[in-house]
Amino acid sequence: MSRPLLEARNLSHAFDYPLYHDVSLEISAGESVAVMGRSGSGKSTLLHTLAGLIEPLSGTVKLFGEDIYRMKEAQKEKLRRYRTGIVFQQHYLFKGMTALENVEIAALLAEESIDDELFRRLQIAEVMKQKVSELSGGQQQRVSLARVLSKKPEIIFADEPTGNLDNETSELVMKIMLEYTQRRRAALFVVTHDREIAQGCDRYFLLEDQRLNGPANGV
Repeated sequence: MSRPLLEARNLSHAFDYPLYHDVSLEISAGESVAVMGRSGSGKSTLLHTLAGLIEPLSGTVKLFGEDIYRMKEAQKEKLRRYRTGIVFQQHYLFKGMTALENVEIAALLAEESIDDELFRRLQIAEVMKQKVSELSGGQQQRVSLARVLSKKPEIIFADEPTGNLDNETSELVMKIMLEYTQRRRAALFVVTHDREIAQGCDRYFLLEDQRLNGPANGV
């Protein structure tokens, strides 16, 4: 059996108060996993820890078999550029550029080509030449997803990827991410407050009372 793409063991973290402790999780190629939880439960912090952005107080995170918090910064940067992608809640798009330019930069850095069909499927083809500042929050969210998918990552970390979207567009976005995961044998880790989104994944957990409870099978 092949090694999981992501392996987390006994993770703990806290800020002014404890968030979670003794969290362990594995995600294999072609698999989607969601974590639900209330605001302040630590689910976004957990995502950032798994993605290599926030070092845990204790525990280990391995991406592609390597402990990410023992890597040199240059190694971590290379991994983020070529092998992982993060869909942030706040988008972090370059506001002075067009939507297309934002996607082009990410694809160029990852040395990948852009498939214009992705814009059509995300229903943003008609706005790609507009400045990001001219787009709605929902359009910016889909541009952010297009930017990540254009990198062709092996693991996608998505932080409330449907938070600014209506129900119909939320379903579309999740469908595209799940299809990508299956087609490219990638992995998807989603944090969300939406039970329907969580249940669409292969497994979902609840981060509650400082523990990661589950898993449950998706439907």
